[in-house]
Amino acid sequence: MPDKKNISNRKFMQSRSAIVIGAGIVGLATARALAVRGFSVKVFERSEKAVGASIRNFGMIWPIGQPGGKMYERAIRSREIWKEIAATGNFWHEPAGSLHLAYKPDEWQVLQELLEQFHKEGRAVKLLDKKAVASVSAAAIPDGLLGGLYSGDELIVDPREAIAALPGWLAERHHVEFFWGKCVSYISDQVVYIGMEEEYEADLVFVCNGADLETLYPENFSQLPVTKCKLQMMRLIPQPGDWRIGPALCGGLSLIHYNSFKTAASLPALKQRYTEELAGYLEWGIHVMVAQNGRGELTIGDSHEYGLTHDPFDRQCINKMILDYLRTFARFRDWSVAETWNGVYTKLTDGEADLFFSPEPFVYVINGVGGAGMTLSFGLAEELVAGL
Repeated sequence: MPDKKNISNRKFMQSRSAIVIGAGIVGLATARALAVRGFSVKVFERSEKAVGASIRNFGMIWPIGQPGGKMYERAIRSREIWKEIAATGNFWHEPAGSLHLAYKPDEWQVLQELLEQFHKEGRAVKLLDKKAVASVSAAAIPDGLLGGLYSGDELIVDPREAIAALPGWLAERHHVEFFWGKCVSYISDQVVYIGMEEEYEADLVFVCNGADLETLYPENFSQLPVTKCKLQMMRLIPQPGDWRIGPALCGGLSLIHYNSFKTAASLPALKQRYTEELAGYLEWGIHVMVAQNGRGELTIGDSHEYGLTHDPFDRQCINKMILDYLRTFARFRDWSVAETWNGVYTKLTDGEADLFFSPEPFVYVINGVGGAGMTLSFGLAEELVAGL
């Protein structure tokens, strides 16, 4: 497969048009990165609006989950871009931060180790005792609480609202053109074909196809270390009296989920205890978090099932497990469930953070950001476009 470094510099310098396929967060971030560099950009989306994983998530821009160095810096850059766009008033956002809670001594030990490591990395985190936790979160259960790790980096948006608003912002600010309900059949010689009647040509083409590994370049994807992840989530109704939970809350199971936490020396022992005591949760890849949107709704999840093909049905047992665990560390004014759903995203199986390759000259595929699309896409797209 062609190496991205072999692009003709002369051709790129003369290029001023680009096509982006896919209007999920990766496609939207790519369209922005191209537009700010002077490209005229067209975006083609097969649906009438974005309906995939980009709207089926917490809406968390989550730097704390990214390991120190390049990935954390990418997340911070993405957060800066999110804040710049949200400041225009196009959609709600809240710099809520995050709070990882500890109710067992081994969880508290991991948090103490993470505090030391994160401080070395220059992150603005701090340990809160039980009283301090209560001062920032009315939702954290105080009984048995040892404390929590607070980070101010995390930003919350409503993914349905934000992803719906971004195309209008891109069109207004950067003159990006959007073509909805247009499924790209194939690409050849920098020409994008839609059915048998429509053709569009550009200097560069970017394929941001999310979980659709079957329509464009399936032969390439079949040779790559990529799979799909199905997750289950739910949303509670708006909390009465405009009650807010404060920071996004995470239970102990989240400590074994994110790569940034692997630096804690005590983490293997904690995971072993979870394996013995919470085997069903690990079987379904469940860790439990909650974030609140601008309407006061609580978004809760999630589980992780891996494989290239998933059944379309939600498992009630998984939703029950998520809610049961959530009740061990969070309390709300109303637990009524308004919606449940599942989402599917692609994930690399070789430990890499993203997938970027060129299946043919001047055509580039951006994929494989896993469950961190909201956190990483804006920064990643800037890096990739600048790297060309």
